[in-house]
Amino acid sequence: MSSYDVCVIGAGPSGYAAAMRAIDFGQRVCLVEKNKIGGAGIWNGALSSKTLWELSERYQSICTSRYGYQVFDSDMSYSSVVQEMHKAVNDKYSQLKQQLDYFEKKGLITFVKGHASFATPTTISIDHGNGKSSEITATNTILAVGSRPRILPHIQVDGEHIVTSDHIGNLNDFPESIVILGAGVIGCEFATIFSNFGKTKVFLIDKADRILPFEDEDIAHTVAHRLEHNGVHIHKGASLQHMKVVDGMVEYELSYADGRKETRRVEKALISVGRIPNSDQLGLDQIGMELTDRGYCIDNDTQSSIEHIYAVGDFTADIALVNIAELEGRHAVERMMRYNNQALRYDNISTIMFLNPEVASVGMNETQARKKGIAYRLAKLQYKYVNRAIAMRSDKGFIKLIVSDDDEMQILGLRVLGDHASSTIMPIALLISLKKSVSELAELIHPHPSIPEGIQECARMLLGKSIVKPNVFAIDMECYRVSESGEITNLEIHPSPALSAENA
Repeated sequence: MSSYDVCVIGAGPSGYAAAMRAIDFGQRVCLVEKNKIGGAGIWNGALSSKTLWELSERYQSICTSRYGYQVFDSDMSYSSVVQEMHKAVNDKYSQLKQQLDYFEKKGLITFVKGHASFATPTTISIDHGNGKSSEITATNTILAVGSRPRILPHIQVDGEHIVTSDHIGNLNDFPESIVILGAGVIGCEFATIFSNFGKTKVFLIDKADRILPFEDEDIAHTVAHRLEHNGVHIHKGASLQHMKVVDGMVEYELSYADGRKETRRVEKALISVGRIPNSDQLGLDQIGMELTDRGYCIDNDTQSSIEHIYAVGDFTADIALVNIAELEGRHAVERMMRYNNQALRYDNISTIMFLNPEVASVGMNETQARKKGIAYRLAKLQYKYVNRAIAMRSDKGFIKLIVSDDDEMQILGLRVLGDHASSTIMPIALLISLKKSVSELAELIHPHPSIPEGIQECARMLLGKSIVKPNVFAIDMECYRVSESGEITNLEIHPSPALSAENA
């Protein structure tokens, strides 16, 4: 029986990152994976879906006439789209495999293919298939077991007519019509992708009154408007009664609060109602690990209820993002090596929603601030006043900067909706982490022309020294404070004393 310092179960983003960090500390590492290196984050998650989104965005740009020219006779087949997606995925897989092979030849890591489960808290059984199995022991174990699409018990997912995100790459062609159940991030992203290509009539079932319920209303409203402009039909406030395959088509029935019922048939259905952790069949009950009712690990800064076993990535109840998964994987190794005693922070997490347009965020939004009863000040600027957006002929978007409601005006959060939104958030994430004031953001020299200049202008608005004045363009610019009780008061922008006429 082989023994290791660290066993990492799962070679997705969190597990792979953990294994590489353990190598840095000279640990004897065993990396166990039952499927493919890279996990869902590469094969049927972030990388694959974002490749589809990029292709759909570029195709829509070709087909539009808003740039002063128009391309005729442009076309794209689903097979060519999927081929490009697979190429992107395989390119990334090759990088990961090349590095893993290098360290395996050096004797620094052992890669084992198979399904792992605990025999004891320190003994791990590995089922290699075909009746073959083995056992190893490990001083420390990291569970990076990932997640899978959540399936509803009353809907039969067959992978052909009714599918999840795992099956998108297996479709033979663009469906003529598709219904997407779930109006969260993943559902809205696939609604964007299929509607961008313009070959599929998209229906989106939203049980709530609006899509993206965790985001601010103005962002959700704008995204919904753009989806509808793209041809997406949103079933708002709809409860699904049934969904089944009838005569080779997907039939679904909806009911509404006012008593209405609606039945439609479409070619395909995509179930997008969240994900669940792969915590079953690991023998966790046998070793007494504490889990939530939904199967997530109850962890303390990545450490599980069993001292030498750590949980990272989608196995924890934190935000399920690749960047967070990698961070947690590395952090778990540093904790077990007593290298880093500082707990992970989640208040400056940067995220992107790949919609039309994209939405970038970091820190707190208005919805969260009001729910927590936090007083704040906010500046909002439309894209039409940002030179880069004007040059791109893409001025449909806005920037929202949130700061504390005090003299310091510490940066709390940022939301950017529009093209190139993802290029704006990293400086703000750093400033939030450093607990910096909006005054420091206002004095940074931003590249010109760029979208981040709009963030700087928001900072200047809050300080009363913006170039574009909100009292002139009141329809497109907002600057207000919100009290702990939620009362809104417009901020009156007055000249700074140093800039008054007598001191000019």
